[in-house]
Amino acid sequence: MCREKNKHGRWENPVKKSDRYNLDRSGITFKDLMTEVLAGLFSRPGRTTMTVMGVVIGIAALVATIGLSQTAGNRIIGRFDELAATEIFITTKSDNSQLPWDGPIRLLRLNGTFAAGNLSNVNIDKALVRASMVSDPLAGTQFQFSVQAASPGLFSAVRAELLSGRYYDQGHSNRKDRVAVLGSNVALKLGIRGVEQLPAIMIGDYLYLVIGILKNVGRQPDILSSVIIPEGTAVRDFSLQSPQSILVETDIGAASLIAHQAPLALRPDDPSVLKIAAPSEPQRVKDAVQNDLNLLFLLLGAVSLFVGSIGIANVTLVSVIERTGEIGLRRANGATRFHIAIQFLLESGAIGIIGGILGASLGVLIIISVSLLQSWTAVLNPLVSILSPLAGGVIGILSGLYPSLRAAKMEPVDALRSGT
Repeated sequence: MCREKNKHGRWENPVKKSDRYNLDRSGITFKDLMTEVLAGLFSRPGRTTMTVMGVVIGIAALVATIGLSQTAGNRIIGRFDELAATEIFITTKSDNSQLPWDGPIRLLRLNGTFAAGNLSNVNIDKALVRASMVSDPLAGTQFQFSVQAASPGLFSAVRAELLSGRYYDQGHSNRKDRVAVLGSNVALKLGIRGVEQLPAIMIGDYLYLVIGILKNVGRQPDILSSVIIPEGTAVRDFSLQSPQSILVETDIGAASLIAHQAPLALRPDDPSVLKIAAPSEPQRVKDAVQNDLNLLFLLLGAVSLFVGSIGIANVTLVSVIERTGEIGLRRANGATRFHIAIQFLLESGAIGIIGGILGASLGVLIIISVSLLQSWTAVLNPLVSILSPLAGGVIGILSGLYPSLRAAKMEPVDALRSGT
């Protein structure tokens, strides 16, 4: 083999570039390298454990946020299908056109209609609403609440829940009985907590018996701040001319069909006078909701993972500084730069893999626990938990890249001098 002069003018044997990265050339086998890696990890178990915990928290946060975003998105999409995708709101295009009083009955004859009801704002001029002086002599406060007339089917269409009492029926409307159902906000302001004592309210000069109090509604939340009375009573007391709107709840997937058939069922003489508000492009809305949730939770998980990677980099760098003398001794005994770099990279990578396994397990446990507490169906892509250890290893290697290169660049003499 030909000898070459180095930069100092001294003759030496040339070294192949590939030999610089040959572990066998230094006399260190792969088994020896792994032994050194394990020794480095377990020489400071407390610090290693805390570093692994940083990765565990980051991976667990990422897995949990991805799983919870998919679970919550599935829940929200289900709620969208149940509410927004099954609701049709029908009104007239002008005040000269009218809806029929029996509109809900006509719509219920259509296949796919689940519930329907009329809803109208009642013009009570400047009349105020107050609790009856007979049932409560101290109730002198008056309020200007919205009064709405509704057919009995509206309560099913808006998915109303009762706090107390009952709903009125078609018989109350036919007899023009002065009965009322109060929204929860109205009942709270009037101080009416139940119907056991037969409470009554005054709407202007008319006395109405309260037979029910709403707790919540799935649609039309304004109803909770309104007094609801039968349509027949509103016609007699407040001269209601015709229904102003019809709310329809359809079976899932039947909204477009009912929206097409409703004008002919309600106004066969002139279907064009009706305005139909039906859900449009539900898939695009659902996709937008899912994408927004995924982006939000992924950002949260990425931040947690970034914090964990910073912890690995910091601990690895501190380890390099503390083990400067060890690095110098290994270099003096023939270890190559590549060997030193690989040793620290494997240590940081091992920390990342261990943290990834534990973090994925913790993340899945969080998803299952939250789903059980909320009575949700847990949703998680299996690839997320399978690839999490790999992601932890990659993060560990990337985090340990700079400290490893710094360790590999140390000269043996300088390292020994600094480490003594």
